[in-house]
Amino acid sequence: MITLHAILKALDWKSSGKWIVLSTLVGVISGVGAIAFQLLSHLIVHATLVQFAGFAPREAIGEHGLFEHHDLNFIPWMIVVVMAVGGLMSGLLVYTFAPEAEGHGTDAAIDAYHNKRGVIRTRIPIIKTLASAITLGTGGSGGREGPIAQIGAGFGSWLATALKLPARDRRILLAAGMGAGVGAIFRAPLAGALFAAEILYSDSDLEADVIIPAATSSIIGYTVYTLSLPESIRYMPLFGPDLNYGTVSPLELLPYAALALIVSLVAVLYIKVFYGLHDVFARLPMPRVTRPALGAGLAGATGVGLYQLFGNDPRILAVLSTGYGTLQDALTSAADIGIPILLTIAFVKILTTSLTISSGGSGGVFGPSMVIGGCVGSAVGLMMHRFWPELVPNPEAFGIVGMAGFFAGSAHAPFSTIIMVSEMTGGYELLLPTMWVSTLCFVICRRWRLYRKQVPSRLESPAHRGDFLIDVLEGIRVDDVFDRERNITSVHESMALEEIVHVLAETQQHYFPVVDSEGRMVGIFSADDVRAYLYDETIWQLAVARDVMNPNVVSVTPQDDLNTAMRCFTAIAIDELPVVDSNDRHTLLGTLRHKETIAAYNRRMMEFKVASEED
Repeated sequence: MITLHAILKALDWKSSGKWIVLSTLVGVISGVGAIAFQLLSHLIVHATLVQFAGFAPREAIGEHGLFEHHDLNFIPWMIVVVMAVGGLMSGLLVYTFAPEAEGHGTDAAIDAYHNKRGVIRTRIPIIKTLASAITLGTGGSGGREGPIAQIGAGFGSWLATALKLPARDRRILLAAGMGAGVGAIFRAPLAGALFAAEILYSDSDLEADVIIPAATSSIIGYTVYTLSLPESIRYMPLFGPDLNYGTVSPLELLPYAALALIVSLVAVLYIKVFYGLHDVFARLPMPRVTRPALGAGLAGATGVGLYQLFGNDPRILAVLSTGYGTLQDALTSAADIGIPILLTIAFVKILTTSLTISSGGSGGVFGPSMVIGGCVGSAVGLMMHRFWPELVPNPEAFGIVGMAGFFAGSAHAPFSTIIMVSEMTGGYELLLPTMWVSTLCFVICRRWRLYRKQVPSRLESPAHRGDFLIDVLEGIRVDDVFDRERNITSVHESMALEEIVHVLAETQQHYFPVVDSEGRMVGIFSADDVRAYLYDETIWQLAVARDVMNPNVVSVTPQDDLNTAMRCFTAIAIDELPVVDSNDRHTLLGTLRHKETIAAYNRRMMEFKVASEED
């Protein structure tokens, strides 16, 4: 670490050099973490679900399984037992060693960015990885992005702390690690960079400082992760290369608008059920470590009951685990599944995901969002195809667009979602309808959000309080604030100290400009400067204003902004600044008070707040 610190110290810390080095390290660890998490998940699936229940969850075409499973003896109700035991083990891990690792990890990383100076305890990514692998590996309904994002974010936070970097740099590395984890696990490096910058805020705002480091770490993480895959699928999109459906006509945007409305309603339902069950589990009179076991057991019972209700159709088991296998079918051959099964999977997936994670289980919420949005989208596409076959020739395209719209609305991350879905499906042919639906869903769902730790914008983020004080003040000039009509008592440079004492007694003024015979300001003194002479009457007749004043006047002009004034106030620790003519700095125009500057800042902040509420 000493060698690394020495290398970094030799770089220009204001250039992108340090971020290339640091982001590369974060990307490597994120990629290795994604590999380790995948291997661990597959091992747990093989050791639990396959061995005891004869059940191997199907994966997307672009994923690589560690084991091959044939001729399994499927015992449906053993899934419930395995899931309940997995939930108990996950709960014991989390609540014993790192209670903040419960639930979905992305929200915890967002909270650390805004409210904890980018600090994540070193043990959290480790516990999160183990607990999530157990939860998902035993059949819990969740996504992989949460734990992978927290691995990258945790390493970024640790690296910045080890190098004694400031809080701002630690936050950037945290976000870069989060983006690298997402970019690696979903094989979407460009989207990973945007995700890290966009997911922090619920309004249409981006963390600009994060984009370049996150892009670097995401590309490195993606590269490291794909090197672990067989060559046949190494550069294959997650859901395969054969999803380039395209858009038939601009008129197709009309049924896509209907899709946006439907998907938005389902997204709101998802959020309400998710946090509604979270509140229910929080009130249960039982130990916290056992709640994930109850939630996972109920989710397993729901999935198995549904499986038997639908005549032992294995596709319905997409309501458990990741569900990517059935989502793959929904995006390639939705008609073979049918509208009833697609909608059942979508709505029951909301319930099983909420039972698994809201109870305290560990896993992400982006993966289930894709399954829910994809199944709803494909079902809507099939219905539209029945009425307008010429306008909607490819109902599966609605599944792809539905994936993007659902997460854009629930997570308030439209831009990164558009790019992510395009990278995961291998083409940009659906970019226009994806943008159209994602934007509509984002607007419709603005009142609800899946990630509660998001803040509306950088203006409201505790991480940027100091930055925005400067930014807001830079937009206000001294001329807009100081009072030109205020009567300022000035003192001639030859005025005796005895006379100055009487002037102080007759006015509430604290700072006194000193002028020469031509009225030009040559210095300034404060009442505190005069008090030093009050107990020595022998020099009252001898000392004059020139002896008391400070000739090095720090002043501002009407054209200066309040940021400049604030720096002056801070540098010399005074409460009032002379305002002088910009062409002749000896011509006094008035004074600017510190409290006037703060009042101007408060007014501007209130204007921003009112404008934000009106929007």
